[in-house]
Amino acid sequence: MNRDQLIRAVAAENEITIIMATKIVDDVLCHIGGALALGGEVNLREFGKFSVVHRKARIGRNPATGEAVQIAASRKVVFKAAKALRDAL
Repeated sequence: MNRDQLIRAVAAENEITIIMATKIVDDVLCHIGGALALGGEVNLREFGKFSVVHRKARIGRNPATGEAVQIAASRKVVFKAAKALRDAL
């Protein structure tokens, strides 16, 4: 399911316009992204938890040349599915 399909499903199930559903979906995604950007986490009961993981700087290898390359520290978003979602799958 992509963003447009999600918007259409929200609109159909709640009997609202696609414009209203678009605003709702965009607002939810914006708030999730904003919370993660601040280093927080978003826990959606029975769905899962989005959180930010900090990765340390490390030395990697260029696969083409074998040369050592410095990889900078970074942050990444991880998602851990809730038990209810895992069981549904």
